[in-house]
Amino acid sequence: METVMSLLVGLFFMIGTYLILSKNMQRIILGTSVISHGINLLIMTMGGLKTGSPPLLSEKVHVFTDALPQALILTAIVINFAVTALLLVLSYRIYKIYGTDNIEQLRGNADE
Repeated sequence: METVMSLLVGLFFMIGTYLILSKNMQRIILGTSVISHGINLLIMTMGGLKTGSPPLLSEKVHVFTDALPQALILTAIVINFAVTALLLVLSYRIYKIYGTDNIEQLRGNADE
């Protein structure tokens, strides 16, 4: 299962890199979001895909599942959602002001 997850992480990084290298601002924003999801899967895979009991103190259970990767991923998902929303709002405002979302054309408008 770790091999499949590693291939999926690589696929997310490839798609995100392709989107970031485009000239469209929405694609760049979506590319950063896809790479962030790939990082979340990487943390989950590195944390171990194992089964076990919840990390509660008990004398009967000997195998515990580490809750730290899940907590880190949950926090990262919330932060990614907030950053993506902020970037989309900024992209919308830039489009309303300059009339384009093409990075090359925006660089030309900045020089004027």
